[in-house]
Amino acid sequence: MFVASNVLPRWLEVLITEKFYNACIIHEEAKKNEKNVYCLDCCISLCPHCLSPHHSHRLLQIRRYVYHDVIRLDDAAKLIDCAFVQSYTTNSAKVVFLHHRPQTRNFRGSGNFCSTCDRSLQDPYLFCSLSCKIDYLIRTTGGISKYLLDCKFMSLPEPGSDDGLMTPDSILEPAGSSRTSSGSGGYGGGTMDCRTLTCTATTEIVRKKRSSLSACRPVCSSVSEISAMNRRKGTPQRAPLY
Repeated sequence: MFVASNVLPRWLEVLITEKFYNACIIHEEAKKNEKNVYCLDCCISLCPHCLSPHHSHRLLQIRRYVYHDVIRLDDAAKLIDCAFVQSYTTNSAKVVFLHHRPQTRNFRGSGNFCSTCDRSLQDPYLFCSLSCKIDYLIRTTGGISKYLLDCKFMSLPEPGSDDGLMTPDSILEPAGSSRTSSGSGGYGGGTMDCRTLTCTATTEIVRKKRSSLSACRPVCSSVSEISAMNRRKGTPQRAPLY
């Protein structure tokens, strides 16, 4: 995906091109030296040991889910208009992907798809990530200045409350699915998670099959008993030898 840098502010250009969670070369011997914080004022990525000189700056926490960078929707919404970007819920917080994710299969059926990378989406979302929306706006409108917000302050979570890592054990699901609590509003609030529907349908099919098998058991037993009764009883007699 190509994003024209001449129409982006410096902080946004670096944000969507920076490689986060690499080891900090300044603190390469220290523990937890992954660069998972972005300074919006200096336009650089930082590790936790680099934060002291930036304590008065606007700092954005970059989170990680299975090798993909995500940020909280609340944080992203302070910087850019996030309308129609599909959000996900994990650890009771809504997040959005920073970049598009490669797809293993290029299958396009019915339904909603990302306007930039064709990834399947829930209705009424149009973008799978912030980068995809930015790329689309640049291609169609020539700029994104009217979609940017003036954020004067942004701070990090309390120390120790969030290390930024989201493991596969922290279930990542589309915001507004049946397992997500309502109340935050936003797009997709009434959309049922397709995985829940699939699981429900599969369960019903298994139940019906089991019921059918249970109903057949008495009949099968009766047939076996009748066959056993019709068998010839006793030891077979050999023909005499002449």
